[in-house]
Amino acid sequence: MLKTSVRRAVVVALALATLSVSCSTATKADRPTGGPATASQETSASVSPSASSSAPREASVESAPTSAATQEPVSAVRDAFAGLQATLRDSCTPGNCAYFLGRVYEELHRMDRAMKADPKGAGHFTEPIDLIKKLDVKLDGDRSFENLEKHRASLISTREKINTWMQGHPDDYR
Repeated sequence: MLKTSVRRAVVVALALATLSVSCSTATKADRPTGGPATASQETSASVSPSASSSAPREASVESAPTSAATQEPVSAVRDAFAGLQATLRDSCTPGNCAYFLGRVYEELHRMDRAMKADPKGAGHFTEPIDLIKKLDVKLDGDRSFENLEKHRASLISTREKINTWMQGHPDDYR
């Protein structure tokens, strides 16, 4: 009976150690400030003696960010399309219009970046990329609410056309 209890304790300890390692491997960029991942790392650092040996290595990696680390990672086309689709049931309502138009703009440009970075190549997404390019010409670099409101019909039309195009290409988002 004592051997069984010891074995169970060892199995539980190993399982907890494995979970704590897998849960604390998120980089600081992936974790919200003050969230559970931050708290678990601080707790494990104060409890685990091996955490102090990895701290200098982490500090040297974080102190010299690369240009890729400073840029926002490019979304997959599937993820960017999901974000764009999330705007379909929303509209310009009083008190929400600036947010809505800004979000549609951001989601369109997230799609643009994702399509250009996709392994299929930008040539596969010629039509939606051209639609966003035409919208950008109309907006002339002005992302202010007043300008987005002025070009609301073009903004929404571009979103609808890209949604329709993507619906015709299900392999790109599944």
